[in-house]
Amino acid sequence: MPFVPHTQDDIAAMLAAIGVESIDALFDEIPEALRIGTLAAVPAGLAEMEISRLMQARARADGEPLCFIGAGAYDHHIPAAVWQITSRGEFYSAYTPYQAEASQGTLQLLYEFQSMMTALTGLDVSNASLYDGASGLAEAVLMAVRANRKVRSDKVLVPRNLHPAYRRTLQSIVTPQGIELVDIPYDEEGGHISLEALNALESQGPFAALVINQPNFFGVLEEVDDLTDWAQAREALVIGVVNPIALAVLSPPGDWGSQGADIACGEAQPLGMPLSSGGPYAGFLCCRQAFVRQLPGRIVGRTVDLDGKPGFTLTLQAREQHIRRNKATSNICTNQGLLVTAATIHTALLGPEGLERVAAACHANSQRLGTLLCEIPGVEPRFNRPSFHEQALRMPAPTAELLRALAAQQILGGCDLGLDYPELDPALLVCATEVRTEEDMQTYASTLARVLAHA
Repeated sequence: MPFVPHTQDDIAAMLAAIGVESIDALFDEIPEALRIGTLAAVPAGLAEMEISRLMQARARADGEPLCFIGAGAYDHHIPAAVWQITSRGEFYSAYTPYQAEASQGTLQLLYEFQSMMTALTGLDVSNASLYDGASGLAEAVLMAVRANRKVRSDKVLVPRNLHPAYRRTLQSIVTPQGIELVDIPYDEEGGHISLEALNALESQGPFAALVINQPNFFGVLEEVDDLTDWAQAREALVIGVVNPIALAVLSPPGDWGSQGADIACGEAQPLGMPLSSGGPYAGFLCCRQAFVRQLPGRIVGRTVDLDGKPGFTLTLQAREQHIRRNKATSNICTNQGLLVTAATIHTALLGPEGLERVAAACHANSQRLGTLLCEIPGVEPRFNRPSFHEQALRMPAPTAELLRALAAQQILGGCDLGLDYPELDPALLVCATEVRTEEDMQTYASTLARVLAHA
C-alpha cells in the first residue's frame, strides 16, 4: 500500500485541535536523559527513484542463486494473483475481526481457510492460524496434555527426526510448564521411527501424546498407521506434523491407523508465502470435534442472521482469551491474518487438482535430483526408505566446505545435516520443488561434481 505522510500543515492542524504546541510536548513525561536526541547515524530521506536504484543494486549483489534447500521452508511458485489480491486495502490493513458486522469479508476468508485445512488433514475442526509450524506444534502439545483425560501424564513422545527448529521451539515453550519431552531415536538405516524404538520407551510411560511427522525432517515417510495404532492402544493422543503440499498425495492424519490422528499441525508457508529471508510464515492447527474447546487461536463459525442470510463470526472464545497473557492458550494478532489470506487465495487458485500436481512435481523433481547427484562418485543416499520432498545424501567431503564452494557458484546446495545430527556428518539434505527445471538440476550436479573433484 502507498505510504502518505502528513504534511507540516496537517501536523500543525492536529496539534492545534488538541491544544498542544509541538510533538515534543506530547512526550514531556519522558525524562530528558532517556530521550535519544537526534538520529545522527540515519541518513536523510531519499527520493523514490533513488530508493528503487539502491534496492535493485542490493538485489543484484545478492544474485539469483538456484535454491536446493528445503528443510521446512520451500521455494514454490506463487501465482501473481495471490499477492495482488492479498495486498488490496480491505485485506492488507484489516484488523482482527472482533466486530463481525464490519468484518464479514475477512471472516469469510478465514472460514474458507479453516474449511480447506480440515479437507487437507481429514479432521473436523481447524483454527484460523498460528504464528508458524514450530509454535503450532508447541500449542498442539499443550493442547494434548490438557485434553487427554484418560492419561494424566505430562510426558510426550517426540521423534528425534523432527525438524530441529521445531524441537528447540517445543523445548522452550512447554518444558517451563512442566511437560517432559521424551526423545524417540530414529532408525539408522531408514531414518524413520520404528515400533521397536517405541516399545523400548514404553516403560517410561504413560504418555499424554505421541508426535508423528509425515514426512519427517529427512524427507523420509513414516509408517503412520502402525505408529498411530501403537499410541492409541496406550491411550496417548496422536499429533501429526504435516506438510500441506504433501497432504495432496499422502494419507491425511484423519485417516491414520484405525481411528485417525487426534491433532494435526504444520507450517502453511508452502501455500503462497515467499521464503523472504525466513518469514513471516503461518502455522495451522486442526483437531477432532471432541477437542474443539481446547483448540487455541481464533475460530470462525458460519451461521445465519434473522433473515436467513449466511454470516460469519468468531466463535467458542471470547475476545479476552487472546489477551490473557500467561493464561491464554495463544495470542494471534492482525498480521497473522494477512498470511492466511495469501494461503487461502493460493489454495483456492490451485484447487485439489493443482495441489496434487504440485505435490507430484515436487516428488518427481526430488527423486530426479537424488538420482543425478548419486551418479557422482562418493555421493549416496543416507537412508533406504521412500521419501517425499527431499533426500538426505552422504557426501565424500566436509559439507560446510561443499556448501561454500557451491554458494560461490550461485547454488544453495542444501542443509548441512551435521550441524544438528553429528552422527550423520558429512551429509546434505537436498530438495527440488516444482520450480526447479531439468537444467537447474543438471547444473547442480555438474557443479557439485567439479567441486568434489577439487576437494
